[in-house]
Amino acid sequence: MREKQYHIGLSKGDVGKYCILPGDPGRVPQIAKYFDTAKKVGENREFVTYTGEVDGIKISAVSTGIGCPSTAICVEELIKIGADTFIRVGTAGSLQKEIKNGDIVISTGSVREEGTSRQYVPLSYPAVADLDIALALRQAAKKFDYRYHCGITHCKDAFYIEGGAQIPLAKHNATLWEVWTNANVLATSMESAALFSISSIRGVRAGEVMAIIGSTLENKPIEKKAGIDEAIKVAIEAVKILDKQRL
Repeated sequence: MREKQYHIGLSKGDVGKYCILPGDPGRVPQIAKYFDTAKKVGENREFVTYTGEVDGIKISAVSTGIGCPSTAICVEELIKIGADTFIRVGTAGSLQKEIKNGDIVISTGSVREEGTSRQYVPLSYPAVADLDIALALRQAAKKFDYRYHCGITHCKDAFYIEGGAQIPLAKHNATLWEVWTNANVLATSMESAALFSISSIRGVRAGEVMAIIGSTLENKPIEKKAGIDEAIKVAIEAVKILDKQRL
């Protein structure tokens, strides 16, 4: 009998080497509709999984839930059952004036302003995307002629510190947002630091493509959900590019 992973409820054979990782379980079928074939193979807690094929490549979409703690659990267990290439497809708030709603952001690295990755490795260890994945995502975005940006992004644990939130650390956070903007950090979200750090530690590959749905810079972290399907298409095209490189 195949042993199931405790949290994701999956066993070896249930997923492909390539896994697309949204946070939202509801986004998994949205991703799977772009597969040539797709079947729901698991649902437990926040972790919903569809597996299918794209151009003959076995591929899975697995939701991680919100934030780094559940992302870490998901990735650790997926690695145990054979996955080795992860592309997070998410949403983010812009930290730069030129990055607009509906734009695509491809992360090359992440500011580790969260707690999960610190329990794996010191902060001096960088959270970086796999080079081949980042380049494949960029190539895919160019192919579709989408408006995209590549660079360092920001990862946090708390969503409601955005938008000028009235909390005890409001002034401190406002200063930090200004720091990240001045340092040319492109956007902020909640999963990449753990994904990148753990993947590097475990010797697997990870990348991230995000749709900008608001402007954290302008205290509007959520304006309109736009660019999500475009980000999904970029991720799937990147998988095709990466699989050809394996040959």
